[in-house]
Amino acid sequence: MSLQDELYKETILDHYHCPRNFGSINSASLKLEGLNPLCGDELTLYLKLNNDIIEDIKVEAKGCSISTASSSMMTEAVKGLSLDKAINIASEFKQMMLNKNEITVFDETNDDLNALAGVKKYPVRIKCALLAWNTLLQCIEGNNTENDNLKNSKE
Repeated sequence: MSLQDELYKETILDHYHCPRNFGSINSASLKLEGLNPLCGDELTLYLKLNNDIIEDIKVEAKGCSISTASSSMMTEAVKGLSLDKAINIASEFKQMMLNKNEITVFDETNDDLNALAGVKKYPVRIKCALLAWNTLLQCIEGNNTENDNLKNSKE
């Protein structure tokens, strides 16, 4: 195992053993449950918005090390960002995970996310890494749809 692979493994284990932003938000603006039936991973994502900024984000998760670590990394990556920026990062992460080429797309700001690129070697585990990100996108897109429906019903 290369030094880089060893560092990435340590990063994943750190986020698994000490997940960041773990818990719930009582006054969440958005809440959505996600499930990966192949592995049994499940999570509930909570977002507290201030206009379109993710003021706080929490995850309650039960799952494998990859799913838990990815959830933790996702919360760190998008906390404090606008919904549009969060969508962009989530889309870039999905592209990294689904692209067969060995590319890393994240700079030192979100370097921990690069650790999950190694999961691509195990295709059955990619869904574990994507669960939190797909749930985030669905949560935001559902919020936008609800807002559009509210606007349309008022017109």
